[in-house]
Amino acid sequence: MWDDDKRISQKGLILNIDHIKKKIIELQDFNLKIKVNLGRNKYEYYEGKIKKIHQNLFTVETDRGIKSFTYADVITKVVILTKI
Repeated sequence: MWDDDKRISQKGLILNIDHIKKKIIELQDFNLKIKVNLGRNKYEYYEGKIKKIHQNLFTVETDRGIKSFTYADVITKVVILTKI
């Protein structure tokens, strides 16, 4: 579900992969801020656009190259996408 129409998050709802794919397709034309949780209180931050959407993952063209993420990363909040 959308959190203030900017972020994809669980917010107490059970989300499935198909729901996340639809939301990511909606974000395809927008500039995004991407926060990636690396564990142990370490984060990486990127800015970019969703380039391609595949069956099990999506790719983002960032300021530091092309990165790929799975839909499970979004559900588990390892990756947080925010519209700019």
